[in-house]
Amino acid sequence: MKVFVDGSAGTTGLEIVKRLKEREDLTLFTLSDEKRKDLAAREDAILSCDLTVLCLPDEAAVQAVAFAEKGKGKLIDASTAHRTDARFVYGFPELPGQREKIKAAKFVANPGCHASGFIALVAPLIQAGVLSKRAPLTAFSLTGYTGGGKKMIADYEAANGALDAPRQYALTQQHKHLKEMVAVTGIEREPTFLPVVGAFPRGMQVSVPLAPEWLSCGWQGVKEVYQELYHGGVVRYQEVDTPMLAADLMAGKDGMTVSLVGNADRFVAVASFDNLGKGASGAAIQNLNLMLGADESTGLNL
Repeated sequence: MKVFVDGSAGTTGLEIVKRLKEREDLTLFTLSDEKRKDLAAREDAILSCDLTVLCLPDEAAVQAVAFAEKGKGKLIDASTAHRTDARFVYGFPELPGQREKIKAAKFVANPGCHASGFIALVAPLIQAGVLSKRAPLTAFSLTGYTGGGKKMIADYEAANGALDAPRQYALTQQHKHLKEMVAVTGIEREPTFLPVVGAFPRGMQVSVPLAPEWLSCGWQGVKEVYQELYHGGVVRYQEVDTPMLAADLMAGKDGMTVSLVGNADRFVAVASFDNLGKGASGAAIQNLNLMLGADESTGLNL
């Protein structure tokens, strides 16, 4: 199987290429630095490979998909351009029925990092009918700075302490992941979303408070929904037995843990993962494995 990464110079693309180079079951097709922005060369690469992974800005991703539609090869898009596009299957295999859809898909949209945590926590409760679709949800997401790409990485690595304090962003409540968070979970109102970037390279923690009045069950019922869905795979339910939860708990790994903290009156669902792992390149590799018929965990650090 021949795989092409279009946009291999960015943070996610570099990580995916590094992983694919270690695979003996795949052949990585590459373009020279002179050709990697050449439209004709990119189109030929996309049409000649069994699968292409797009790690591009949205506009360029749309153009690349137009190329792919002419051929028989499969495609994973890591941009935000197609995550709510009906032609694409959403690439979060842990949702009921989603794994088989990904296996059969020509086009798969790789999830956004923040969205991955939110969807892992909220979608199962909506699908189980235990959480109101009209609940006024809030999501707090703390991420490492590598999710901001090369410029943010350079800013943090050159800051000499000037950026040590966590920084909240997307202050106008217009974060680009909100559309997929709503569409994939099936909720009927956008959550209030609070993303924060911290002075650590990798790791992510998404927290969603759950009020009893929004639920048709209590703590134990919510826990049982998660335990039934998340066991033994890339995403797993995990009890918390420490007084604190570090945002870099899963740094360097491709899995995700889902937990409940709090008490019977007030509790919070928490997803911990690596923003470049299950939040980006690890998710792309997981989807690639499914689409090409490989073992789902091949090349993943779990």
